[in-house]
Amino acid sequence: MFKPSTTLTVANANTALAEGLDAIARGQTSFDLADVTAVDSAAVATLLAWQRAALARGAKLAFSNLSANLQSLAALYGVTELLHPSTSVGHRHH
Repeated sequence: MFKPSTTLTVANANTALAEGLDAIARGQTSFDLADVTAVDSAAVATLLAWQRAALARGAKLAFSNLSANLQSLAALYGVTELLHPSTSVGHRHH
């Protein structure tokens, strides 16, 4: 099962994107982000790209264990609802 590494930033976003897309193509519909501790805006873009790829396959991707930093970035960009976090740290916004 694909599980993103501890860093999801512009430095490794392309690699993470490709790995996640491959997992989605194999039918994975949930990503556990518990190990992801370092994020930047590229993380949000990567999660949205994964979600679009899953939706194109007729599935919705569930993200669990989003860090507070990742949740803050998603809220800042107004895309929290697009990510559909299944569980999160801190508050959940619906």
